[in-house]
Amino acid sequence: MISKILKNKKAKLIFISVCVLIAAVIVIVTVTNINKSRNKPEHEGPVFAVNTTLVVQGQIQDYITFSGDIIAGSTVDVLPEAAGRIAEIYVTVGRRVNRGDRIAAIDPSRPGMTFRHSIATAPISGTITMIPAQVGMMVSQAVPLARIAGGGGLEIRLNVAERFISRMALNLSCEITTDAYPGEVFYGTVSEVAPTVDLASRTMEVRVNVSDPDSRLKPGMFAKVRVVTERKDNIVKIPASAVTNRFGEQYVYVIEKDPENQEHTIAVKRIVTPGILIDGVMEILNGLAPNEEIVVRGHTLLDDGSRVNIIERISPLREQL
Repeated sequence: MISKILKNKKAKLIFISVCVLIAAVIVIVTVTNINKSRNKPEHEGPVFAVNTTLVVQGQIQDYITFSGDIIAGSTVDVLPEAAGRIAEIYVTVGRRVNRGDRIAAIDPSRPGMTFRHSIATAPISGTITMIPAQVGMMVSQAVPLARIAGGGGLEIRLNVAERFISRMALNLSCEITTDAYPGEVFYGTVSEVAPTVDLASRTMEVRVNVSDPDSRLKPGMFAKVRVVTERKDNIVKIPASAVTNRFGEQYVYVIEKDPENQEHTIAVKRIVTPGILIDGVMEILNGLAPNEEIVVRGHTLLDDGSRVNIIERISPLREQL
């Protein structure tokens, strides 16, 4: 039938025209599909949710924590000059006495012998902190009648374990806290370091002078002492949780704008050199500058150049007290 149609010249022209039209339509559709595929945006990859903070320049300090009792800086026991029975006590706890004031009267009399009372006096000026003696009690020259705290201020005696001895030195600053004044910090300094180590306990005695201008601390209080063994100023520091340690490298992710699309934010891997680590705060010797924004949460799945979405900006580190 087609051969009959092609014999007709007119029909032959019509058939060729239809074929050309069909071919043109196919070409147009093909070009359109190619253009659509070219204009279709490529897959941008996953976007990771992260929390960030700023790199801080400030101070960091290393310390060792001890505990001890607050005692008077200078305490003296009042001892009787003669053995006998206590006849009278002239002072009370908390009373202020001067050197030479009467403390107690001792009756050295024996059966068949009567002697005059021996008067025990204060060897220094200060405050009576303890009176272990009682009227009627028999005492010897080695039994203290009272204890006087002099005007040498307050101090704390610490027993420092052998492994910390190399870090102790005179004039180290100390921060002191007590249960009596929660949240308040008192200050002091290391005033004395014992030259020997106790053989039984393997500890060394260290004395800390306490600054208490308002006289709120009392002898006998329990205190916690933070001895600052090292302090560095003007260093770069970050939360230690921001540092990733993998395959022998330590690095953090720094937030930057995507150079190919400034509307996007990416995390850039930055190798760092850490310094000392104190209470979750790490010193950074190299690799970061102050006020750079780094990832502190959500960085475990990141790669160099990963696109991120900042969910929360955490407040930067504060200065240590």
